[in-house]
Amino acid sequence: MQIPKYTRREFCLHSCQTLSLAAIASAITGCGGSPTSASTSFPALRTVNGSVSGGVVSLTIDASSPLASTGSAALVATSSGNFLVSRAGDAFTALTAVCTHEGCVVSNFQSGTYECPCHGSQYSTSGSVIKGPATRSLTQFTTRFANNVLTITL
Repeated sequence: MQIPKYTRREFCLHSCQTLSLAAIASAITGCGGSPTSASTSFPALRTVNGSVSGGVVSLTIDASSPLASTGSAALVATSSGNFLVSRAGDAFTALTAVCTHEGCVVSNFQSGTYECPCHGSQYSTSGSVIKGPATRSLTQFTTRFANNVLTITL
């Protein structure tokens, strides 16, 4: 068996090409996987659509709404963004659905606790942080409920 003879230039070029391929393969492998890396047992919220007019979100709460019963919660999707809405009696709380850790949409809820599916931050229905990595509360909005219509003032 003959050992190939390389000039210094060929050796450096071959070595750099090999290292570059290894770096690219490593980067591609590292990019695999899901951004939702936190494991969660919290169920996903049902989504309802709200309409926006003049800085106010409106949605009807009827018997088929996921917000029809006390203790319930829903993700309200609008053209102005997504909101977390929970109900306690006839009182509603509306929060931004954007996690304060890295901006993922908070979309899971169980037993009065919202959970971000990306990194596991948990928030109370008032928006305060229960469990990190998030350190800031979710923004809360003023709500009003009358004649089966919930309004959220942005």
